[in-house]
Amino acid sequence: MYRQRNSSSNSNSKRDQRGNYGKRRSSGGFGRSRGGSRNSRRMSSFDPSMLIQRAVPEAPKPEYVSTNLFVDFAIHADLKRNIVERGYETPTPIQDQVIPHILDGRDVIGLASTGTGKTAAFLIPLIHDVYERENHKVLIMAPTRELAVQIEAEFKLFSQGMGLYSALCIGGASMGRQIDNLRRKPEFVIGTPGRLIDLERQRKINFNSFSAIVLDEVDQMLDMGFINDMKYVIDKLPKERHSLFFSATLADKMTDIVNSFLQNPVKVQIEKQKAATNVNQDIVKLKGQSKVDVLHDLLNTEGFDKVLVFGRTKHGLDKLSKILYQRGVRVAAIHGNKSQNQRQRSLQQFKRNAVQVLLATDIASRGLDIDDVTHVINYDLPQTYEDYIHRIGRTGRANKTGTALSFVD
Repeated sequence: MYRQRNSSSNSNSKRDQRGNYGKRRSSGGFGRSRGGSRNSRRMSSFDPSMLIQRAVPEAPKPEYVSTNLFVDFAIHADLKRNIVERGYETPTPIQDQVIPHILDGRDVIGLASTGTGKTAAFLIPLIHDVYERENHKVLIMAPTRELAVQIEAEFKLFSQGMGLYSALCIGGASMGRQIDNLRRKPEFVIGTPGRLIDLERQRKINFNSFSAIVLDEVDQMLDMGFINDMKYVIDKLPKERHSLFFSATLADKMTDIVNSFLQNPVKVQIEKQKAATNVNQDIVKLKGQSKVDVLHDLLNTEGFDKVLVFGRTKHGLDKLSKILYQRGVRVAAIHGNKSQNQRQRSLQQFKRNAVQVLLATDIASRGLDIDDVTHVINYDLPQTYEDYIHRIGRTGRANKTGTALSFVD
């Protein structure tokens, strides 16, 4: 049972009989925004108590029956060996349905939530194509440094021993080293929009030289303001190319990107995003108490072993990190003002349990696979419904039950 200490009196107040910090409402989702429809994505106004929802086991779903096994795909034996060595046998639905189309050279729109195997779905057929064809180069653009790093790590595992090279081009890391890697003429270039464009303007990358391009997590790139960067890159690409578009959603505002980027694409949609049912969702009513004090008390509660705390601003997280550190909490932080080395070091410390708490802005809400996160805490509420889903999706993974708490006044 969680106990919330009153910072002014040091007395403990128990949760009510239902286990909530506040009054339970009948629904477990977001309410209707004022001045907008139920589908309005921006949460300009909503009832925070609607974030209360108990984890419930999902009714068994009909098991997806894969059409293929990995050994069935028309890919090179060396690539199959690497896949088998990773313990992969049966493709996920997105992999099963997308890989054959990519191997056939079709442009693809792949719509699926994070954690469904999208990265392998495009890497496996593209590695095969590059291995089989001369002068075939692939550009992969991702919204965040962390996702780009993760994509390159998977590329290295799948391409091990095949003599293929990659260059990682992301902000916050040495541009000189990235330029050196580009001089090796890598077959795969993986990066974030800003750094890729910086390198292109310095004539270190020629976008016209790539015969295949992947836009990954397009909805997040749009949310982060990269629409003009995406259009800039697309305009510089060769007319004859293999184009792959992956996103969790396909909003109307993506129409221009889709029309300019893809030719007669195959659309594969696996599932719509929804809040995880194996995550206990609750609110913490501050009742005039200091947010820092309430957070500190929670972190001292049994069971808060590996906690991901989301905040809105970089400055606010830096300040919070210093305060928690001074109070003896093992804490690390990642956000846009940190260098890439700092961000990777913080992530690794959290993954191997060297720190109890990782403070993050929404750059950490997508594309990161961190085992055994016990709690996600929304120190500041997210801006969008999808951001909330992605945040709480960092816990309750691998068939485990997690907890998501949201601070409200």
